[in-house]
Amino acid sequence: MREMTAEQAAFLSAIFLRTIKQESEATKNVIAAIPADKGDYKPDEYSKCALELARHIAAAEARLTSIPIEGKFDPSGPSPLPENVKTPAELAAWYEQSTADKLRQLKALTPEQLMKTVDFRGLFELPAVMYLQFASNHSIHHRGQLSAYLRAMGSKVPAIYGESYDSAMAKRAAGG
Repeated sequence: MREMTAEQAAFLSAIFLRTIKQESEATKNVIAAIPADKGDYKPDEYSKCALELARHIAAAEARLTSIPIEGKFDPSGPSPLPENVKTPAELAAWYEQSTADKLRQLKALTPEQLMKTVDFRGLFELPAVMYLQFASNHSIHHRGQLSAYLRAMGSKVPAIYGESYDSAMAKRAAGG
């Protein structure tokens, strides 16, 4: 396989950072839609509860987007998500701030940092910039799971890609 060039790394970074920024808004809204008193909801015994799944999304994205910044993946380190973040509202706020902080740090990286090959648990090695796509895909996947919990918890599904049924009904009710 051919090595990634500096121009390719910079190009991919710009695309992935834009995607992370756009997707993070929808993810934050899905997390915020978890009813405060229903965080322990799970559709079956094998699933994570809503708040555990939301915490996983936020912590994993923070950890995966740190790979290009740190130039390595260290799964043994402490969770980036503070233990005192307990409610869906607190988690949504933490996630929003964490994402903004990571995006600022990622924009400052050099092409050389983005091109650095990083091992992921011995499973694969990718240029650091590719972990941004991995982070985005991981969050989108789990956000889909979490959004499927919302109505069962008595909540509304926020707009993700265009309007959701619930956001369209809210707009209609507001006279829009």
